[in-house]
Amino acid sequence: MIDQDIIEPSIDPATKKIGIRHVKATNAAGTRTKIQVRDFDPVYTDEPASLGGTNSAPSPLETVLVALVGCDGVIINGVATAMKFSYSGVDFACESQIDVRGPKGVPGIRPYFETAKLDIIVYSDETEARFQQLRKNVEFRCPVMNLLHAAQVDMDVSWVQRPAADYAGSIE
Repeated sequence: MIDQDIIEPSIDPATKKIGIRHVKATNAAGTRTKIQVRDFDPVYTDEPASLGGTNSAPSPLETVLVALVGCDGVIINGVATAMKFSYSGVDFACESQIDVRGPKGVPGIRPYFETAKLDIIVYSDETEARFQQLRKNVEFRCPVMNLLHAAQVDMDVSWVQRPAADYAGSIE
């Protein structure tokens, strides 16, 4: 049985609905990759100079963190809408740890994150119980967070609630 705090799905659970995502990319024999997503301007990835890159764009692993906070933002909005949960904004801070020997081919060293720390500040005047219900539902639904859990990344996720009026909408 699903936890009583988990809200009903926002889609018919008996009807399978497949979502397809497409990207195209090109890499000219270096660390920088040009990626096309739908009809947006190209997105680039690269590596820091310390890892042999040209430091011209975020690394692919940094873009995983971008995906995590972006996905949480989308899922928070969807869950809040379904719950009629009022909030004025969310701030995220995220970092991860990787043993760079893994991607360099050292046997026995995982080539991806060992740990990730995610701080989520939700600006809302809702009750603590509703805030915890939002948190539980977001963690249940977020595809990227669940991918990291499935990969056995040690996730340290901190949720903090602050008054709605405190949201500044800018990176500190």
